[in-house]
Amino acid sequence: MIAKKSKKSRITSSERVPYYFKPANLSYEDWQKALRRQYALDQNFKVKNLNGHPVFSDFEVTNPQNQKVYKVAIRSEKIGLNYCSCPDFKINTLGTCKHIEYTLHQLKRKRGASAIFKQGFTPSYSSISLRYGMERKVVLRIGLRQIDSLKKLASGYFDENHVLLPQAYDHFEKFLEAVLRLDPQFRCYSDAFQFIVEMREDRRRRRLIEERYSQGVHDPRLDALLKTSLYPYQKEGILFAAKAGRALIADDMGLGKTIQAMGAAELMAKEFGIEKVLVICPTSLKYQWLSEIEKFTTRSACAIEGSFLKRREQYLGPEFFKIATYHAVQNDLEVIQKFSPDLVILDEAQRIKNWKTRTARNIKRIASPYALVLTGTPLENRLEELHSIVEFVDRFKLGPLFRFLEKHQVLDENGKVVGYRSLHEIGSSLSSILIRRHKKEVLEQLPPRIEKHFFVPVTEEQWKIHQENYETVCRLVNKWRRFKFLSEKDRQILMICLNSMRMVSNNTFILDEKTRKGPKIDEMMTFLKEVFEREEEKVVIFSQWERMTRLVAERLEEIGVGFESLHGGVPSRQRKDLLHRFHHDPKARVFLSTDAGGVGLNLQCASMVINLDCPWNPAVLEQRIARVHRLGQKKPVHVVHFISSGTIEEELLKLLKFKRSLFEGVLDGGQSEVFMGEDRFKRFMKTVELVAKSSSGVAPKLEPKEVTQDTGSEFEREEQESEGAEAPLQPMHELMTAGVTLLEKLRDVISKSSSGSTSFSSFVEKDQNTGRPILKIPLPNEEVLNKLNHVWNVLAEALKK
Repeated sequence: MIAKKSKKSRITSSERVPYYFKPANLSYEDWQKALRRQYALDQNFKVKNLNGHPVFSDFEVTNPQNQKVYKVAIRSEKIGLNYCSCPDFKINTLGTCKHIEYTLHQLKRKRGASAIFKQGFTPSYSSISLRYGMERKVVLRIGLRQIDSLKKLASGYFDENHVLLPQAYDHFEKFLEAVLRLDPQFRCYSDAFQFIVEMREDRRRRRLIEERYSQGVHDPRLDALLKTSLYPYQKEGILFAAKAGRALIADDMGLGKTIQAMGAAELMAKEFGIEKVLVICPTSLKYQWLSEIEKFTTRSACAIEGSFLKRREQYLGPEFFKIATYHAVQNDLEVIQKFSPDLVILDEAQRIKNWKTRTARNIKRIASPYALVLTGTPLENRLEELHSIVEFVDRFKLGPLFRFLEKHQVLDENGKVVGYRSLHEIGSSLSSILIRRHKKEVLEQLPPRIEKHFFVPVTEEQWKIHQENYETVCRLVNKWRRFKFLSEKDRQILMICLNSMRMVSNNTFILDEKTRKGPKIDEMMTFLKEVFEREEEKVVIFSQWERMTRLVAERLEEIGVGFESLHGGVPSRQRKDLLHRFHHDPKARVFLSTDAGGVGLNLQCASMVINLDCPWNPAVLEQRIARVHRLGQKKPVHVVHFISSGTIEEELLKLLKFKRSLFEGVLDGGQSEVFMGEDRFKRFMKTVELVAKSSSGVAPKLEPKEVTQDTGSEFEREEQESEGAEAPLQPMHELMTAGVTLLEKLRDVISKSSSGSTSFSSFVEKDQNTGRPILKIPLPNEEVLNKLNHVWNVLAEALKK
């Protein structure tokens, strides 16, 4: 066993490749390989030789920090012939990973290893293995025994490069039986065999659906799946999902994705014999799922809730449908794995768009033969989000993240994303697992949607607070532009200021409950007077902030208009009654909601949507509107946006257009190349270049920022255990940060000096040669001087490089 490594194994600071961005002298592939090698040499893995050969053997590599164990097969010191069972190796298409790099490094340090590597690996046995790359391929390697006989036997199954032919998958076992009779030591590795089984099952499933439902959407058996009439496009979605086995339904919001998911589950039960379905959804939709399953199917269902012991019993109960929330899955993963669902349905799957979060990682650890992902917004802000969601359906479909982004992102000289290219290719790649339809395509009878923007002036008090925060944002962004780094404190300040600008654009009450400055609600109430004259008209009013809806509620009470109010603090059990009252009580004219109600709810009884604030994300805006403009709506839908003139809200309108173009280019056949012009970007808060993310997880994002830092950390996926894990800071960043901090402190001292509270003149003298003022700082002792001299030498050396 190799358990320790000497200090010589570590990489010096001058040899390190940057974690956050690709060096100009390296290709993306070489950069990713170097990152894995660099990361490996900082680890203390334990390596156990399983087969005895000193070099060319199978090894067990254990990470002592998380006790994860992977099998590593070493067949060469060159990339391409080695193997690791870790997820990164199977996906990254590099032919290596940190476990292989660590094992190779340890082996090369052994006496005689160099000669063994030079001699090469020449086993006597033959084998079948799976080659991982942009396409996975089953490959035959012929050893030293029975060479001619094996070649003759393989001729009908493998091509000239010894790759298994597509038509040979269905009768591969015949080859395996024959070759084992010829050579009992012949090996077929488990991942290759599992891949062959999966390919055969996929073909069998597709043939079955095509043969039994040869009439497609006109097959009468589809009409009996659920206790409701299905539209042709919904039948198409059900057949598509059943045929694919693992699929993503990305229809426009309001087209009945829930109905299609229930229909697909019913079809899979009839044709494939599934018996256990796990539905994972937001908390606000748990009881809506339960209600609709009871309404449209004959299957039993159970909403998972209560203590852990109670939830464990519920998972293992007899019900066909188990309905759990994303939050519950984080705590119940072990029980869910024991439950072993046949089909997993993810509703509002944008919850796993960030692969770094604990929720996304846990969801992707749930194994099931069938999966169905439902989301009208698989792509909200960045291409990484689509990649993360697709991973749950098929982790190999889009390839590794770094290659995906390299192919489709357009970067400027600073590494910032300024556009996207070849977006049509993404839609083409996903065509076998993704289906998306638009309302205008499939629901010609759906009434029109009419949108209006009302620009409202702000008060002097609002503008003062808005500009104070704006100045802080500009200062921090300029700092980031100079140093390409912001401390965690600065990041939080930046996000707080951006949020404060949005809040005060609505009303000062959101920031300070002692004040109520802002004309938006007055303008809206004036607008609503005419609406309320129409007795049957109902209105849905959205704001991101509960305090804003509270102000609206007070005004509605003053004029005697009935309303219901939904926000994140309303318990899930009460939401069902709240929705029922709004639908059926004629006195309930208004539905007030934060974005907690912007997902999954059916509010077709209303015909008007009012947005009191502009969200950062166009998908959030569409989710709000789709609560009303959806299947079952009979009236024209009026959408009214109230925008505060001259504020960050007005600038957000420009940003939304770019984000919509990205979404359409990937999924809706829009522009294949999308660019954000530099002039328009400068107009957007002038110097704003958004920090990657806020550690709080609640601050909004302004622009798709986008240096390539996320791609560099991709190889750490299976090692990360905490949500939002950050990459280590570079030494140069730390040094620069200290320098910036010193300058800021000096600025503060100078500022205080000007007000008379501190004497600054004692530190300033005139240079005798030039006459210019210079700053002199007395040092306490010689030790401090030596430390400063050392820091200066490090900085000078770094600048030379």
